[in-house]
Amino acid sequence: MNHEIQELMELDKKHFLHPTSPVQQQQQDGPGFIFTKGEGVFLEDIQGRRVIDGMSSLWNVNIGHGREEMGEVAKEQMSTLAFSSCFATYSNEPAIRLAAKLAEVAPGHLSATFFTSGGSESNDTAYKLARHYWILKGQPEKKKIVTRTKSYHGVAMGATSATGLKPFRDFTNSLAPDFHYVDHFSPDALREFIETEGADSIAAFVAEPVQGAGGVHIAPETYFKEVRAICDQYDILFITDEVITGFGRTGTYFGIEHYGVVPDMMCFAKGVTSGYAQLGGVMISDQVHQAFKDHSTGTLLHGYTYSGHATACRVALKNLEIIEREQLIDNAKEMGEELLAGFQKLQSKHNLIGEVRALGLMGAVEIVKDQQTNERFATPLAPLVVTEAAKRGLVLRSVVFDGQDTLVFAPPLTINKEEIEQMMTILSETFSAIVPSEKTNA
Repeated sequence: MNHEIQELMELDKKHFLHPTSPVQQQQQDGPGFIFTKGEGVFLEDIQGRRVIDGMSSLWNVNIGHGREEMGEVAKEQMSTLAFSSCFATYSNEPAIRLAAKLAEVAPGHLSATFFTSGGSESNDTAYKLARHYWILKGQPEKKKIVTRTKSYHGVAMGATSATGLKPFRDFTNSLAPDFHYVDHFSPDALREFIETEGADSIAAFVAEPVQGAGGVHIAPETYFKEVRAICDQYDILFITDEVITGFGRTGTYFGIEHYGVVPDMMCFAKGVTSGYAQLGGVMISDQVHQAFKDHSTGTLLHGYTYSGHATACRVALKNLEIIEREQLIDNAKEMGEELLAGFQKLQSKHNLIGEVRALGLMGAVEIVKDQQTNERFATPLAPLVVTEAAKRGLVLRSVVFDGQDTLVFAPPLTINKEEIEQMMTILSETFSAIVPSEKTNA
């Protein structure tokens, strides 16, 4: 290891507190990778190691790495107007154009956007806007936010409180009040909660179209239609968290489109810029927007410094242009079928693989001790698979919350069949390596 790499590793350990990372592992081993270059579905680190980015980094690099035109458009915007405030009704053309574009591509009557810097801010904003909506409507007692078990909505205080994955809530010792959780796939559980608590106390129900960080859980076909009907019946806002599932990830522009319903609010981030700039937002329906227009008498006292950031919005517009021009949503659907077929082939070969699933380019592989009984290992194997796969050239992620032992996948929407086959080859080799005595089916 040369001096420069060693220096960077020591500086990392001394000065960089990493997000969602094992602190002791970093202090002992330093950073797992120091990435220096990205191209398509590949990342390359400072030591020249090249890996397939099987997670689009954080579910977000939808158009793939190394897009020069993204840098060019960012430079062009920065050279004229990098940033200006959008407070006090001030505006800029990229923010206006992006808001209009989002209204064009969003499902149903979602028509106005409040911009943020990322997914956690988007979710926090949605909860505040939902509660403010009911204040404007003369029903301030409607303030409870209902979410689901195994859900993940971010790490800001409201988003943490809304997250159904308990370890994220246990990270801190004081959560925001009025957040509640129901079973992640049970409309009956939602209805029972509403009838127990009283609909006049509930502001909104929040759900990811596909649960991402919770293990890529795909809802039953009728689930969201039932949820939408329940929210309508009890006069409760329905909010979808499309931070991961938006902008083509599942093979449709937005994940909720698979289920034929339209939410009252929709949170987004990640794929809106494919990670080339920090941006998120909340889209609201005509009905919600009308309430703000009709009943607001003063200033909307919610806003971030970078709401409507000119450069980020310009980058987002170029990103959406690329997604549409290259038909990446169709590719996500087609390659998602290849991904699922690859998982199924591995499942037939390796006895360690239990249930497999995918919707577009969001997929999951469960690890089991026994395929017939679905018995799990006492100590989850998924983290070990992640470590070993990285050594062989594939970055992926494990989920071990709530007794799970799951590998999750979300490669860039640009991926092709050959690159999916490379992923499957590496996975197969990894499974054979970590349990050499495993029985495999020829």
